[in-house]
Amino acid sequence: MKRWIPLAALVAFLQGCATQLVFLPETASQDPDRAPSAAVLQFQHISIEPAEGDAVLKPEALRPGDILLTHAPSLRAAGIQLFTFAPVSHAAVYIGDGKIVEAVMPSVRTRSMEEVLKEETVVVVLRHPELTGEQARLIREYALEKSGTGFSFLGVTLQFPLSIGRKVCEVPLMPTALRDACIRSLGVLNQLAASENQLFCSQLVLQAYRHAGVPITYADPRLISPADILHMREGDVSSFRIRKQLQFVGRMKYEQPVTVAFQQ
Repeated sequence: MKRWIPLAALVAFLQGCATQLVFLPETASQDPDRAPSAAVLQFQHISIEPAEGDAVLKPEALRPGDILLTHAPSLRAAGIQLFTFAPVSHAAVYIGDGKIVEAVMPSVRTRSMEEVLKEETVVVVLRHPELTGEQARLIREYALEKSGTGFSFLGVTLQFPLSIGRKVCEVPLMPTALRDACIRSLGVLNQLAASENQLFCSQLVLQAYRHAGVPITYADPRLISPADILHMREGDVSSFRIRKQLQFVGRMKYEQPVTVAFQQ
């Protein structure tokens, strides 16, 4: 999943795509007879397209606590994609027994995996690699307790101006700690105005993990979008400081996202 390209090539690329996140890793030549290699960059990437021969993940492979990132063909989902430049627009947590819990309008609800696979066009699964059975139980407990909790329309609405303003924090070569602090400072309004008692999708997932004592990121869950969770996977570049990279388990469903509506 890692992608490395020469600095000069990336600079040229970024001129047309300034929203990409980049950072400068330490590099060293593996050949002692060669001069040290030029600086290279790993950049944030959004691709989740399956490679040829990739197997479809079956429902029985899921574990309680797994995070599902999905996309459905709706105007709201398309709007989220437009602002986050990601192929996913929704997040949910798997609680076992073929069910997920998700925060959608008008309230937090439980839904079967059968419904998810029927209604969504994209379904990918991420997993905390060190999650214990007891922690998974606490995640399930929290998620079910929140069933019926109102949807945070304000929290989602505040994500849109934040997604625009935070691009100044995501310029090339911005160190992770500074990028994290910059976005969190811009998101002060989100933390003051949005409630922890009304939830949107990614907020529910991250608060469930916090309840279980395994916070994924140092940032407030009210600042995190489904796209941000996607970039917390291994081999990617997270916009926020994270405690443990998530394992990309696989794709349960992938249909080419419908974006032609924006290509008039």
